[in-house]
Amino acid sequence: MRSIRLSEEMEKDLEAIAAQKKTSRSNIVKEALVEYMAKEKKYNQPFEIGKRYFGKYGSGETDRSKTYKSSIKSKIRDKHAH
Repeated sequence: MRSIRLSEEMEKDLEAIAAQKKTSRSNIVKEALVEYMAKEKKYNQPFEIGKRYFGKYGSGETDRSKTYKSSIKSKIRDKHAH
């Protein structure tokens, strides 16, 4: 069991919501914590942290992975042609 301190206003709001939903204050707090923790887990994943940067500075070449070998060969040929 854990205790939390709430402002009087939050306590009143919690009490009103519990009465409206016909559930306990504990259940409301548990539901809120479950949602909060799920959100935090999602946003603390490495992909989620860097997602806004992935592809941001792309070359614009959509076939780069398909033409990689031929591009390298061409560059080597050009280098040795001089």
